[in-house]
Amino acid sequence: MALSCMRCPAGAAARRAAAPPPSPTAAVSFARCGFGRSTAAAAGSWRIHAVAPQGVKAPMDPNVKNAVTPTSPPKVENGSPSEITLDEFEDLSDLSKNDDSTVSITVVGASGDLAKKKIFPALFALYYEDCLPKHFTIFGYARSKMTDAELRNMVSKTLTCRIDKRENCNEKMDEFLKRCFYHSGQYDSEEHFIDLDKKLKQHEGSRVSNRLFYLSIPPNIFLDVVKCASKSTSSVNGWTRVIVEKPFGRDSESSAALTRGLKQYLVEDQIFRIDHYLGKELVENLSVLRFSNLVFEPLWSRQYIRNVQLIFSEDFGTEGRGGYFDSYGIIRDIMQNHLLQILALFAMETPISLEAEDIRNEKVKVLRSMKPLQLEDVVIGQYKSHTKGGTTYPGYTDDKTVPKDSVTPTFAAAALFINNARWDGVPFLMKAGKALHTKRAEIRVQFHHVPGNLYKGSFGTDLDRATNELVIHVQPDEAIYLKINNKIPGLGMRLDRSNLKLHYAARYSKEIPDAYERLLLDAIEGERRLFIRSDELDAAWSLFTPLLKELEEKRIAPELYPYGSRGPVGAHYLAAKYNVRWGDLNAEHYKA
Repeated sequence: MALSCMRCPAGAAARRAAAPPPSPTAAVSFARCGFGRSTAAAAGSWRIHAVAPQGVKAPMDPNVKNAVTPTSPPKVENGSPSEITLDEFEDLSDLSKNDDSTVSITVVGASGDLAKKKIFPALFALYYEDCLPKHFTIFGYARSKMTDAELRNMVSKTLTCRIDKRENCNEKMDEFLKRCFYHSGQYDSEEHFIDLDKKLKQHEGSRVSNRLFYLSIPPNIFLDVVKCASKSTSSVNGWTRVIVEKPFGRDSESSAALTRGLKQYLVEDQIFRIDHYLGKELVENLSVLRFSNLVFEPLWSRQYIRNVQLIFSEDFGTEGRGGYFDSYGIIRDIMQNHLLQILALFAMETPISLEAEDIRNEKVKVLRSMKPLQLEDVVIGQYKSHTKGGTTYPGYTDDKTVPKDSVTPTFAAAALFINNARWDGVPFLMKAGKALHTKRAEIRVQFHHVPGNLYKGSFGTDLDRATNELVIHVQPDEAIYLKINNKIPGLGMRLDRSNLKLHYAARYSKEIPDAYERLLLDAIEGERRLFIRSDELDAAWSLFTPLLKELEEKRIAPELYPYGSRGPVGAHYLAAKYNVRWGDLNAEHYKA
């Protein structure tokens, strides 16, 4: 029996009375912090040797390749996995020793913006929701000279409490900050990491030590840190895991080189490649929407879907931080990872289970079924200076950190196709850009026109107005809405296009967790479903590398578009090439 205890007392208490007796093959799982949890996520989350079934390796044994071996699914009774009561679980404490383990989280690059704005606030939110283990310690590691008190002061300025749960907020913050410490050191110094190891051991004491490293640093020093950490700071009696931030290389070759470098010191199961878009609420809801609603699954194919649009836009430019962006561009920064990952989740076949490997296998199949992008199916743009309302907004090359002759695209639109029986011929249109007229990320599914529509006369010659459309508004202001045609009340026959709408803020009182909260908790629990596997990464880069090389070798000039506009006109010609019209850019989800 594999045990997994998510340390969230509310979920465990709710199950005490009703839980059936344990089964010899049942996987024990307690609800995690009120979010709900699949048994698949629970299995293997904590290192427990005494109760592991025969053939299951310790989750992070560095001497075992692919150390996590999936167990057989638990027996299901009345639609939910068999569980034991909390009292019975406590009786097994001598076996599980979970109370004698600790998690040490080291944020490498602790003085950077990502750590300050996202990672530390996410860790505090998990602590506030009682989602972190009982024994945990957080260390910041960077080259900057800083004391523990200075780190705590820096971190405290970015911490916030849930809008819907503010009791004891200051007290919780104080308790959290007391568990935060700092160690200054060079990223390529094994000696400095040995010093860090000594500090970690002081806090871990005699407990089983599990260690998580978050690499919030530029990719050119990933390998230095991984080498030093693996040799000098790995756990000797628990698991060691490393979260790696994008970008994962610049093309297929550099990505493969990075993967080979990481695997000199880590096995694949220790590497958690994070794409924070996979942790967003409505992206994670994609599979639920499709696979748990009979009304959608039969429609999810070329027979009913005319096109799919994946749209990302920001209403600001590089704002003085163009140096990093200019070396990557919008295609590498957004399309090759965020939008392509959403596409794979959207288009994959039904996995045989919710196990991480089953889901990631299906995503890889989608990516391998796609042809590499061709230049004729891509439009690139770059924003230029524009004056509006008496305010002048600078162009991309006006940024002092950007070369004046830069041809790096700040906008791109592309048409991709999946060559399989389900999606053959359906254009998947991506669009991503900076300095556009609005900030949004959404998925738009446009269905075919109704054949022989009796009411086509009510819509005139513009049949697109009568097209059903499913819109998943990922951010901001999360919502799902379905566009339908409806009769306007009255004696006449007048039709209207209306929305059936699920607006999350109106429907759910609970604040939506930040994507980093979900992904950090998954990494602590060993859940890999929302992280990117190496073969998945290889397949993704193979689609974009030929295009990127051609753009850079030929120095193809991007089409200019005004700051704050809807982007280059060429994007509309690209869509029209496949008889597609980009979705309405107005905020339809606010309408009744």
